[in-house]
Amino acid sequence: MKKILKLNEISPLADDFFKDYEYSSEVKTPEGIMVRSAQMADFEVNKELLAVARAGAGTNNIPVAAYAEKGIVVFNTPGANANAVKELVICELFLGGRKITEAIEWVNGLKSEGENIPKLVEKGKSKFVGNEILGKTLGVIGLGAIGISVANAAAALGMKVIAVDPFLSTAGAVALSSSVTLLSSREELYEKSDFITVHVPLNAETRGMFDKKAFGKMKDGAVLINNSRGELAVTGDVISALGTGKLSRYITDFPDEKLIGVNNAICVPHLGASTPEAEDNCAVMAAKQLTEYIENGNITNSVNYPSVFMPRTGVARVCVHHKNIKEILSKLLAIISAQGINVANMQDVSRGEYAYLICDLDDTPSTESLNVMRGVAGVLKVRLI
Repeated sequence: MKKILKLNEISPLADDFFKDYEYSSEVKTPEGIMVRSAQMADFEVNKELLAVARAGAGTNNIPVAAYAEKGIVVFNTPGANANAVKELVICELFLGGRKITEAIEWVNGLKSEGENIPKLVEKGKSKFVGNEILGKTLGVIGLGAIGISVANAAAALGMKVIAVDPFLSTAGAVALSSSVTLLSSREELYEKSDFITVHVPLNAETRGMFDKKAFGKMKDGAVLINNSRGELAVTGDVISALGTGKLSRYITDFPDEKLIGVNNAICVPHLGASTPEAEDNCAVMAAKQLTEYIENGNITNSVNYPSVFMPRTGVARVCVHHKNIKEILSKLLAIISAQGINVANMQDVSRGEYAYLICDLDDTPSTESLNVMRGVAGVLKVRLI
């Protein structure tokens, strides 16, 4: 029986996909891992491990590059929590425009005033006057599933929406509301936006993208909403921008010790995907992708290997993770040909420095030939299904 390790509590909706597996938090030598937020940097990888499925979009808790070198596929679940995050962002737009959090805190302090509360409320509410979002300009950075959902919802609420994403997919462009204006640069978006929301991954290019220089290009009194990763913003520069009024609000789903308690900084305790609906959607997508890969070798939504999906044909399927280097495919096929086995169907797809081959054969290759394939320079993993 194949084994799946749970490193976090996962929605029970995933259980249906693992009926034929040993699936628990106590599994040893797993073929697959289901994970949410557990840190895997120091996880001891067993030789049987084939894949890790993250029930969520971000994979910063997983050593993705190191796993790619071992031929271990890492999956995520883009779009599964998009609605939950979108709803939080819409809530934060209202929090950014109006002093709702301060007003509620003030009212909570009136509890001992008894019958005077109505009069005090009417007298004190003027301190919390804010702005409506209708007609304001929202800049959306990053048009993946979440960014598109936010852009469309904001447009439906009457905001002027502008956006930037140099990697916008064809499917994304079709899903995006026609009222959203695409821009070619973040700088132009900074200059025009009253509100800015960011939906990009954390990497070398985006780390610290919101710094003193970026704030200097924004409108005075802009509101910045960051539900992607705290490290996208330079905390010290955020605090300075709030102090000068360059930012009127900074709202983030990633609390920072230095930000907590800062005037006009609203720190939300990482609630973006914290709904049962989002957790169910993520768990089901992750489980489906993981079992499909283990049982059939097909890859969908991997962050370190290309997507390859091929219906099963032939008698046996050989899956090969390899470096994207010249002549390696011809060497692998020559080994199969030397066995006198016909290739019924195949796909070999690359992504950056890595590639993945699925090869359906009309006969089962010998263990010796598979070991020869494993010895080819640049081959990372060979699996027979």
